[in-house]
Amino acid sequence: MIIGIDASRANREHKSGTEWYSYHLIKKLAQLDSENEYILYTDKPLRGGLLDLGDNDIKTAGETEEEKISFDKKGFQVIKSPHNNFKAKVLNWPFSFFWTLGRLSWEMIFHKPEVLFVPAHSLPLVNPKKTIATVHDVAFYKEQSLYRAEIIGSENRFLRRTVNFMVRIFTFNNYSAHSLDYLKWSTKFTLKRAGKIIAVSKSTKRDILDSYKVDSSKIKVIYNGFNKDLYSRKNLKEGQEAEILEKYGLEKPYFLYVGRLERKKNVPMLIEAFAKARNDNPRLNINLALVGDAGFGYDEVIYNITGLDLYSCTQIPGWVDEEDMPYIYSNAEAFIFPSRREGFGIPILQAFGCEIPVTASCIPPFREIGKEAILYFNPIDRDEMARAINSVVFNKDLREKLVEKGKERAEQFSWEKSARETLEEIKNL
Repeated sequence: MIIGIDASRANREHKSGTEWYSYHLIKKLAQLDSENEYILYTDKPLRGGLLDLGDNDIKTAGETEEEKISFDKKGFQVIKSPHNNFKAKVLNWPFSFFWTLGRLSWEMIFHKPEVLFVPAHSLPLVNPKKTIATVHDVAFYKEQSLYRAEIIGSENRFLRRTVNFMVRIFTFNNYSAHSLDYLKWSTKFTLKRAGKIIAVSKSTKRDILDSYKVDSSKIKVIYNGFNKDLYSRKNLKEGQEAEILEKYGLEKPYFLYVGRLERKKNVPMLIEAFAKARNDNPRLNINLALVGDAGFGYDEVIYNITGLDLYSCTQIPGWVDEEDMPYIYSNAEAFIFPSRREGFGIPILQAFGCEIPVTASCIPPFREIGKEAILYFNPIDRDEMARAINSVVFNKDLREKLVEKGKERAEQFSWEKSARETLEEIKNL
């Protein structure tokens, strides 16, 4: 059987949840499956760890890899895989938008695989009868204010208007070329056209069924995993801790958040709660480290830091290389994840693996994943979040309990388990 996979997200340099999900599933499928043939579709040549699918190391893309990118006589990019059953096809597209709807659809018309797996919510317009896709969350359906609203298209005003006009015609004026409209339309289209839908949690499945008309039996819950080999104190190299913290300008002690610095993740509220926690408890002489790229609502984050006079104790290193993240987790006093909406929450598992206490919002996906290993708070209650911050730092018995429970929960999740279950669904299509 020939299985095609959309690898465009897995190939991005700065990866977050969906991108890491795509990356690790591709790597694990390559290691697990020796029976089927795979084609990885990508908008740019594969780089980093995707060049060698048998290697478990995390590698980031860089200019030094240019010499490693090569193509065979049939035009496929040359990549390594444990069973020599993976190849990559670069599908060039002149625009920075609608690659899936345009170029991948074109590929499906003329060179359709037997099965297509898209590890995200957006399917090509044309797809095989046997198609499986992953919906990570549908938060945009219930809280649109958490998402950036912008027109899709190039900087050219004429081209933007043309794209918007064409989208209006194609959707009978029900949607525009707007980022939020695209989320709505593409998710609805995927739920309708895919033969099987993977939801990353039971909570996500419930949200899908609450928001869309879709057969429940069509949705299979398969949990995300995390990189257990990387996110473990056992594998930290002695002597590198100070060097890595200095590299990113982090000073201990610090309270850690990892994720996009955006409204959806509730980072502006976290700033307010952190300020209150410090005011309520003079002993909380600790920094707040915010690790991740800027997202929608970053201006609110900076506004709160400035207005609450927290510049001296707030550290924003920006994007951090994945191989350095275990050191940053392991040296934190605790990890906080205050999101208002999520589908899963991979950073929680990473914190569990690095054996630090976790406090997080009491939203259903986090309760489902963390159970008793998390100190929960109401994400829209600043005072309750502030109390949780102080408790998880100063309550020794609580800290020890959370760490032990976290280690137990971490054992329940792995990318190998996720890949095995996904492969089973692919075979059963």
